[in-house]
Amino acid sequence: MSTTPLFAQSSDALIQRVDDHYNHLSSLQTHYSEHYTGMGMDRTESGTLTLKKPGRMRWSYATPAGKVFILDGKNGWFYTPGDPQAQRVSAKQLDDLRSPLRFLLGHTQLKKELDNLTVKPTPGGYEISGVPKGMAQRVKRLTLGIDSTGLILSMRLEEVDGATTDFTFSDLHENAPVKNSDFVFTPPPGVTVVDGLPPI
Repeated sequence: MSTTPLFAQSSDALIQRVDDHYNHLSSLQTHYSEHYTGMGMDRTESGTLTLKKPGRMRWSYATPAGKVFILDGKNGWFYTPGDPQAQRVSAKQLDDLRSPLRFLLGHTQLKKELDNLTVKPTPGGYEISGVPKGMAQRVKRLTLGIDSTGLILSMRLEEVDGATTDFTFSDLHENAPVKNSDFVFTPPPGVTVVDGLPPI
């Protein structure tokens, strides 16, 4: 006879549902809105997020137009229009707060990706929270907003310095036709590439 509480069983089932949902996808494209508060700033940006396994990710900003963050599987690339430089950083060294989303496609295992994992019901579904592995010095908590089918509709990052970043996702297209060339960064004319971490 199992002594596991019913909610604990359903929590495990929900986590497995999220894992299974994203592990069956080869690509994903969605609109996002990003709201950052911290360090005296209050900023809202939006655009299109494209994911392709293995390990490719592109954030194309509509506001501000032309800003990009690309993960090509080997390096992360950051560029904001008007800047004389674009930043490049090895994917292995990348601690950008958006990088946790790259684990979604192909090898999602939330129990391995997040420490101190918790699940709680919300009016519209569930929240799965935890600390991304290897990011505890920077991230206090990552919270994923999940619907009953296991779809991630929002993400909230709380940093140890008190800053928060909220993402909401809409207009999702699963297994959208995505090319590898969508994840190649070509510096605009006159822009130099430097190795190093960009500002937030």
